[in-house]
Amino acid sequence: MSTTASAPAKPVDTRGLAGQTVGDTSICAVTQTELIYRGYEIADLAANATFEEVAHLLLVGHKPSPAELKAFKDEIASMRALPASVRDAIVRIAKESPKAHPMSILRSGVSLLSHLDPECEDNAPAAELRKAKRLLAQIPAIIGACQRTLDGKAPVDSDPSLDHAANLLWLMSGTKPSELAAKIMDVSLILYAEHDFNASTFSCRTIASTETDMHSAVCGGIGALKGPLHGGANEMAMEMLKDIDSDLAAAKGSMNVDQWMQRAFAEKRKLMGFGHRVYKNGDHRAGILRGWGLKLAEQLGPNAKKWFDLGDQVQAIMLRDKNIHPNVDFPCGMTYFILGIPVPQYTPIFVASRITGWCAHIMEQHQNNRIIRPLAEYKGPALKKWNG
Repeated sequence: MSTTASAPAKPVDTRGLAGQTVGDTSICAVTQTELIYRGYEIADLAANATFEEVAHLLLVGHKPSPAELKAFKDEIASMRALPASVRDAIVRIAKESPKAHPMSILRSGVSLLSHLDPECEDNAPAAELRKAKRLLAQIPAIIGACQRTLDGKAPVDSDPSLDHAANLLWLMSGTKPSELAAKIMDVSLILYAEHDFNASTFSCRTIASTETDMHSAVCGGIGALKGPLHGGANEMAMEMLKDIDSDLAAAKGSMNVDQWMQRAFAEKRKLMGFGHRVYKNGDHRAGILRGWGLKLAEQLGPNAKKWFDLGDQVQAIMLRDKNIHPNVDFPCGMTYFILGIPVPQYTPIFVASRITGWCAHIMEQHQNNRIIRPLAEYKGPALKKWNG
């Protein structure tokens, strides 16, 4: 009886903890086909909820009643003002270090807030929820003070009549956003609010597992999110589209988008805004945000819509040649750009949303804690004698 040797199994690449389950959570579920926040699917939330409702869902743990939502919104609005010393520090840093990345300035702002929060060192559940609400309320003010200073203008105060998304746009620009612009920002904040054990959230949980304070864990999350392979991908996606547009203009008809992409493939250029560790068949958040962004682009006219036309060509080529779908960062770059948001502020806006998910995870970690301390497989030299 003859046997045929089977090919050896291809080793599984588990670097970066790929495919590894490292803990339990009741906050979020991510599968290839669904993104669920505490039992509610993301498309349902994007179509029917507001960001404040989602923030309550994540932080408090359940969908708010109308009375709970009003109380939550009123409480958040009452917490928006930055301490004068923090606001002055943000303005000074932005003036004296105009090349500092806004994410670094935001990280410093959160660290400064920790010194003035009377409950900073209190990890009791009630205290942590109050701290989470204060961070949710004040992070947009840090972003706004930074951007207004970079624009050579004085920061503006929060407007208590505006919802969270609209107030964020107001703080950055000093102009009340249109209803459509505010809605688009609101939807984008919902889409970015939570995503289980991603790099920044896992960083927050790892830091929190030492039983340190929430502000320290959030600072770690901001540092992780800053990287271009994580939160900074939306910035890089828009910079890529700007590069394509600029190169095509310089070529004066001698190059098209397909040729630019083939050159990028040959140069092994990393094209940001595509692919995902979990969503192998496409990030369903991307289609939701693209739809809203395109609606605004069509309203604004050809100069805005050209970015979506260009993006659609790039997306089609990536799918045709590489079988790689866009993730939510790709349409985010275009959408924030036509909203008039400076590219370096894209990732800080991500923080204004993801602070809800981070804080929910920090609280969950503290409430059932065990320090996160994985093992490593040593690949160094064999044991040697120092004097041998």
